[in-house]
Amino acid sequence: MANKLPLAKRVQILSMLVEGSSMRSISRVVDVSINTVAKILQDAGEACEAFHNETVKDVRSKRIQCDEIWAFCYAKERNVKTAKAAPGEAGDVWTWTAIDADSKLIVAWEAGRRDIETAHSFMNDVAGRLATRVQLTTDAHRAYLDAVEEAFGGDIDYAKLVKLYGDTPGAGKYSPGECIGIKKERMMGKPDMAHVSTSYVERQNLTMRMSMRRFTRLTNAFSKKVEAHINALALYFVFYNFVRMHKTLRCSPAMAASLTGKLWSMEDIVALIDAREVAPARPRVYKVRNSN
Repeated sequence: MANKLPLAKRVQILSMLVEGSSMRSISRVVDVSINTVAKILQDAGEACEAFHNETVKDVRSKRIQCDEIWAFCYAKERNVKTAKAAPGEAGDVWTWTAIDADSKLIVAWEAGRRDIETAHSFMNDVAGRLATRVQLTTDAHRAYLDAVEEAFGGDIDYAKLVKLYGDTPGAGKYSPGECIGIKKERMMGKPDMAHVSTSYVERQNLTMRMSMRRFTRLTNAFSKKVEAHINALALYFVFYNFVRMHKTLRCSPAMAASLTGKLWSMEDIVALIDAREVAPARPRVYKVRNSN
């Protein structure tokens, strides 16, 4: 395309998107229109989602941890009914993630409601990407139990970790009560109770909030469209898996999981976008729907 931005600017925009900058701040710094930033995010998101689906499979993992992280699109769930011209996907959006405890690879992710339907879809995706029997740890969310049984049958060692909270003065929505203990429960198979943990996936939740501006609480940086939210997630997870150096591992999670032999750069993600422009794009199915 004759009007395509120079490679350096495209790399700069993508880098700022995964380092916590807002779209408008990127527009000002890079000196491009907000529509240009949005278009690059869309192209990158679609290319990265397709790449993740094609590449992150047959993962030889031993331990998987799963969790969900909250955000919202257009308006919070309680405000959707009174919001002006709210789209059908408005409301709470939960991102479900599955991380390999050893390589720190994000094996699977899904954006949707925190409900049984999304749990089943997510767990089937996790199971389909694994090449080995694994030990799985989740929190106490009830939707996991049936979803895990359907996706894995009896071929899994599954336990849940329940956190016990005390009554802490001043505790609120963003500052829960003090954790006074944990309870580990065996659900299926023979999990090693010493490795029943959600520490890595919970730390990943913090990394997501710091890396994507639309996850920042108590600001106006929330997603206005679910498409943009999913595009940001798709870009971030490929960046995290293939481009970002993990300090403890001294390589990327994808390298640690033997999915690639090199540390990627943002130029490689731009190459994914350019390659996708040549091939016909497949329509994307959005799984976030208004439950009101």
